[in-house]
Amino acid sequence: MSISDAISLVQPLQIKLNRLLDCIRTMRRVVVALSGGVDSSVVAAAAHQTLGTNALAVTAHSPSVAQSDRFDASRIAQLIGIEHVIINTAEFSNPKYIKNDGSRCYYCKTELYDQIQAIYPAAQGWTVLSGANLDDLGDFRPGLLAAAEHAVRHPLQEAGLTKAEVRELARSWHLPVADKPASPCLSSRLAPGVPATPDRTARIEAAEKWLIDNGLFNVRVRLHADELVRLEIPIDQIQKLVEPAVREALIASFSQWGFRFITLDLEGFRSGSLNQLIQLDMRQRFAPAEVIKEHASTTRS
Repeated sequence: MSISDAISLVQPLQIKLNRLLDCIRTMRRVVVALSGGVDSSVVAAAAHQTLGTNALAVTAHSPSVAQSDRFDASRIAQLIGIEHVIINTAEFSNPKYIKNDGSRCYYCKTELYDQIQAIYPAAQGWTVLSGANLDDLGDFRPGLLAAAEHAVRHPLQEAGLTKAEVRELARSWHLPVADKPASPCLSSRLAPGVPATPDRTARIEAAEKWLIDNGLFNVRVRLHADELVRLEIPIDQIQKLVEPAVREALIASFSQWGFRFITLDLEGFRSGSLNQLIQLDMRQRFAPAEVIKEHASTTRS
């Protein structure tokens, strides 16, 4: 896959693409944290096109990463032609991660970046790149603080690229994940205060796969206390879910996975809906403005 084969872009987006490539071109060697989503896939494609064999991609293997996302990451890396490495991460061995008090993502990303930098240290010229885009600065993202502490660069943000623009770039490069819905880690489905365990993430992965296999898409299975699951699906798919045959099969399957109460959220799918349950002090600690400030001071040092 070559960026030179891409379809033409409107001028404002072409300018941002040039910024993205120029940003990466200033680096000696890069490691892209490739999740299998559209953002990190675009960064990986740009890095490979710009730096060739001095760019590689790393994907985490852990109970918090869905098997389908690991598959997408491998497929994208192969399509792009970038070297791809799978590493085992151990965030579930950290009691602070398991506690799931709202800061879980910070400890997950800390573990990931620690593992990457142990293998590809900055002293050998490696820079870690994330797929964070400009829109992520308006959301609750504890992982951005972990990135700042590890001097991780966010080339999409530095180029001023929004999520919609990243998707447009992916389409122009014919990346198969261009329209892939956001797919955060499986632990993000756990309500704050519900301990993060491999058993819970495995059951959530199975439940979401069941929904997808039954013709639903862009779904979330949110797990609350007392084994209560709250299903978020797009409004226009709710009618299908409550059809008697589908509803009865769902109840039977979800009950086998140990879910005691099965509820349907009438507001439909909402990305990051559990963030409203996070305490105010935790939100302030990981506020985007503070993350930007921390990141700026880290990259200057």
